[in-house]
Formats: sequence, C-alpha cells, structure tokens
Amino acid sequence: MKMTPYDKLEEVQDALAKCMKCGNCMAVCPVYMTEKEEAAYARGKLSIAEAILKGELDLRDEDVQEKLFNCLVCTSCMQNCPCGVDVCKIMLSLRAALARETGLHPIKKMIFGALKNQPIFDKAMKAGAALQWMGLRKLPGNAGYEPRFTMGLAMKRIFPGLAKTPFRDQAPELIKAENRKMKVSFFTGCAFNYIFPDVARDVVEVLKENDVEVAIPKEQQCCGIAVFAHGDIETARELARKNIDVMEKTGADYIVTACGSCGESWQHGFRELLSEDLAYGPKADHWKRRTHDISTFLTKVIDYKKPTGRVEATVTYHDPCHLKKVMKVFAEPRAILKSIPGVTLKEMTKPDACCGSGGSYTITHLETSMAITGRKMDDIKKTGADTVITGCPGCMMQLSEGLANSGQDHVATHYISLLARSYREARNSRTEEIKHAA
Repeated sequence: MKMTPYDKLEEVQDALAKCMKCGNCMAVCPVYMTEKEEAAYARGKLSIAEAILKGELDLRDEDVQEKLFNCLVCTSCMQNCPCGVDVCKIMLSLRAALARETGLHPIKKMIFGALKNQPIFDKAMKAGAALQWMGLRKLPGNAGYEPRFTMGLAMKRIFPGLAKTPFRDQAPELIKAENRKMKVSFFTGCAFNYIFPDVARDVVEVLKENDVEVAIPKEQQCCGIAVFAHGDIETARELARKNIDVMEKTGADYIVTACGSCGESWQHGFRELLSEDLAYGPKADHWKRRTHDISTFLTKVIDYKKPTGRVEATVTYHDPCHLKKVMKVFAEPRAILKSIPGVTLKEMTKPDACCGSGGSYTITHLETSMAITGRKMDDIKKTGADTVITGCPGCMMQLSEGLANSGQDHVATHYISLLARSYREARNSRTEEIKHAA
C-alpha cells in the first residue's frame, strides 16, 4: 500500500519544496501576532521540518516538540500562501512522526483510548457531569462555571459545564417528518452531545420545520479531529471507519453537521486519513460530497422555509476557522441571520480571525490562546453588537469565556439557535391568533 505523509514523514518533501520563504504567512498567523517569534508561524515551522528531514534537528528534542505543537492548525497561513503550501498536512505529519517515535503522552493515550470505545467514553462523560459540582462553581446568569480551586492556573478559566443528560440520550434515533422531503443523518459531535444539547435540539427543530426526516444514530463517535491533531493516526482512522459504518446504516441522503471541526472531518479529514484504504477510501469520498454544514444544507440543498418570527437582536458573526477556511462556508450563515426579522448584522473588522481556541491549544498554551481571544474581544466590542454568533461549539466556548472575562454578560450563540427561535416565535404568534379568533 502506498504510504501517506502521516505514515512516512519523507512524503512531505514535495509539499515543503513549494515554500518560497516569502513570509506572507506571518501577516495572518494568530500565534505570531502574539509571540512575535520566527518559529511561531508557518515559515519558521517549515524550516524546522526541513531541518528534521535533513537530520539537523531531532524530533525527540523537547524544544522542537513545543514548537510543533505551538500551532492552532487554523489554516490561516494556507489562505495567504501564494504557493499553495499545505502547511497543516506538514504539521500533522510531523506530529504523527513524533507519536511514532516517542509514543503518546500517557494522558493522551488514556483519553484517545476511551474515545475509541464509545460506551466507556459515554460513561466517563456522564460521570463527569454528575461530579462536576465538586470542582466547578456555577457563575451568575449564563456565564458558565469557574474552578473551585485554581489548580495552578495562571488565570481564571470559565467552562460551560457538562449537560446532565447528553443530547443523544434525549432524542429518538429517528425523527420523522409529515411531508418528508428527504432524510439526513445528524452528526452531533461530542460538544453538542455532552455540552450544548440545546443547540442540537435547535438543529433538529429547524430540520423538522423544513420537512426533513432526521436520523440521530446513538452509536456515532467522536470525529477524531483532536486525535488526528495530536498524531495518533491509527486511532483517528479507527474512529473515521466506525463513523462511516454507523452513518451508512441510516440510509440517509446527506449528513448534516453544525460544527466546523466535525464537518471538516467528514469533508476532508476522513478522506485524507483513508486515501489509501481500498475499502474505506471510496466510502469517505462518497460522504465527503454528501456532508453539509446545516447552513449550506438549508440554503443550497433545500429551499429552507424563510423565518417570520421576530427576534430583536444586533449581532456580530465570528467565522470559525475550519468552517470558513476549510469547508468554505461563510456566506450561508450570514444569509440565514439576515433572513430573520429583527436581526441586524454588524460585521467585525476581522470576522475570520482565529478566536484562539484550537481545541486543546487553549489548555496547553493558555496565555497565547487568551491573548488571541483578547484581540477578538476588542474587535467584537467595536461593533456595538449585543449578541455574538458563530457556527462552532469550540468557538462558542472560547468566545463565551472571553466575553465573561471582559465583563460582558452574554455568551456566544450558534446561528441555528436564532433561526429556531424565529420559527418558535412564528408558531407562538399563530397559536395566539387562533385563541383570539376563537
């Protein structure tokens, strides 16, 4: 079988050769904007990759490892590269090589091992939800939770908390539509299942309102993007194959996601991982073409029911990195927001600037992450918006924490929740009209 760059580092040579060292990546790298070091952005990291391949640097060197993981993998550099260098493929290949050479950190190995076994992972998350009161203190309003103990953190963290009941335990595996247009399978991802079940319910409500039958298979697993990003290629492949098998059983016409990272996995990550797999490569390619963010499904696949319920809100929209820069979805969420009566959209100066989350990056590189978030907060404040909207649960968490730390009393919201709210307002108005008529 032909080797991918994730299996053999030497396969990135051609991609590395494309870099002409122009430094255009410097202007858009969120890490460089904070740390102002050559090794912080793509050109510096590609130089490290070249030195590793030449034997001039050792992957086992802790300083080299730190530089390889001091990257959000946000793909901003790739959008600004005149030579089309696939920086993310090179970075992920380096991390995979590191994992092969040194093995995974014991904590990563434990977490990724649990992710492969959905029943064990599910029990662990439910136990976490039941016991979170021991370590977290509820903040006033909807701000979230803060740790009861500092745990050595340099700054206060704010978390959304785990839901008492995961979404997939609340929802039936099949939600039928009276005037069915088609059938989709909703890939919930981990965050909507365990942290934001209310947003998952809004996704289903919007699909039902548009006469779409929804399958929600309970056996679906993590998309594996974090596993992939940390170099555990075989676990990422195992998760991809299991998810493909689960979704194929549903008989759905399309897969719908509401998370840029999950959607990116189905549209790109699975195909990258399984490109040389004779059995699953074609399956990954099939679902790549049939996976849509909920916004593109509503605006491009079906002619969604235009909302009539009024929602008074002045909003600004943050473009999640994977949603805009990889899935190329940015106009569709805005079109949905603009279609809602009462909603006014005010754009940031840099709506697609990374929020600083990067999944686990916000844990491993806290100060840099929060500095990036601070710039985003400044941009948000200038808009005068009273509501921050996005299309990714990871961004929702990071932005909500930034808003709380900057003294603002609201949290970031998913755009689909505003559409669901508009549909509800319209239904409530019709009910009131019927009551008055009677």
